[in-house]
Amino acid sequence: MTMFDWDEKPELNITPLVDVMLVLLAILMVISPNIVYEELIRLPKGSAQHELTKIPPVNITISKDGEVTVNKEPFKLDTFADNFALFAQTLDHKATVLISADQSLDYGKVMSILGAVKQAGFRDVSLATNG
Repeated sequence: MTMFDWDEKPELNITPLVDVMLVLLAILMVISPNIVYEELIRLPKGSAQHELTKIPPVNITISKDGEVTVNKEPFKLDTFADNFALFAQTLDHKATVLISADQSLDYGKVMSILGAVKQAGFRDVSLATNG
């Protein structure tokens, strides 16, 4: 009869555990690029019968001297809001408005032009930038 040695430390052999983890890691690395996360969404139905018509854009240019031109029509900066509201009645309000302003202009002047364009009923307004 042998006596159990209480001072002996048990050793845990982790080699098989490491082997299994490396195999699982290799499998995961091979499979993961092929996993595609797809979110199912329901898109609204469109009508293919109506052909899109190209609406010419409205170009507004503001020079550093404060001269405003809308499609090559000159406007004064002081009275732009009222005059543009009258001029906008002849334009299609679904058109894209592109505002090009000199970078040395005061931010408030450009925002007043933008506000007048929005108030006239245009929704698609962009500020042109360099590059």
